[in-house]
Amino acid sequence: MPPSIEAQQLTKRYGQFTALSGLDLNIHGTKCVGFLGPNGAGKTTTMKILTGLIRASKGTALINGVDVASDKKTALASCATLIETPEIYPSLTPKEALSMLCEIRGVPRQDRNKRIDDALARVKMSEWADKKVGGFSKGMKQRVNVASTLLSDPEVIILDEPSSGLDPRGMSEVRDIVMSLRDRLVFMSSHLLAEVTEVCQEVALIDHGKLLVYDTIENVTAKFSGGGGAVEVGFAGNVDEQLRARVSKLPGVTSTTKSNDRHLLLKYDTAVLTQDKLLESVAGLKAGAITFSQASGLEDAYLSLIKETL
Repeated sequence: MPPSIEAQQLTKRYGQFTALSGLDLNIHGTKCVGFLGPNGAGKTTTMKILTGLIRASKGTALINGVDVASDKKTALASCATLIETPEIYPSLTPKEALSMLCEIRGVPRQDRNKRIDDALARVKMSEWADKKVGGFSKGMKQRVNVASTLLSDPEVIILDEPSSGLDPRGMSEVRDIVMSLRDRLVFMSSHLLAEVTEVCQEVALIDHGKLLVYDTIENVTAKFSGGGGAVEVGFAGNVDEQLRARVSKLPGVTSTTKSNDRHLLLKYDTAVLTQDKLLESVAGLKAGAITFSQASGLEDAYLSLIKETL
């Protein structure tokens, strides 16, 4: 049977706050699926339920048809995860850290050295195998983290923003690794829409704990990108609600959505505003805008579907 991830009416409440609300999502086959949504949409909550780190208030999470809550060991036997960004003991080498994980995960002793060597080779860290992790860059540490997901030869890999906090080179390296894993089922959350467009074949988009759409990127783009223009603006500092409100009030701007802490996706009426005039207006705010780029079809679809952020 092909690998699968299923969420059936997944709901998670924290007191009066509902992080997930009846989420239904069925993913089958070997491919990479991007998991998108604004901050607080419920992405990490979903992944933590799928991997047994927290329990749902209601509903069922299944990996390869096995209920994670009732039989976690079986469900996760063929699944590897990287949730948020785990730290590695700085005094250990990659080989030592991965050897410890092999022991925890029950990898047969006679297979461990080959599994470790193969995993490090896949993430291009073989030459650093016996160097202490404490001297590594963040990107190098993340490559070792990704290598850790490969030790048990999983059918399903769940990654929570694997490129978060990395410099452009580190992001590119992790992106290449993820693309090489399409012979498995990879479920990857990200705020980087260009990255999802490049790496993934399908996308699931949630907001306020509810699934808005799950389809191929081509279908989502064709159906929801709509008319008008869309651009992404990067700022030197974090985008707060006050800045978003200022940009929203610019003439011709029809919607603004944070794609991450320092980027705003803007949709504008092309009948009212040209792109160069929009750039002048944003620069005129003197709010630290440092990049300005045409939004991709997926970004345009994202803007159409996400009406407002939490």
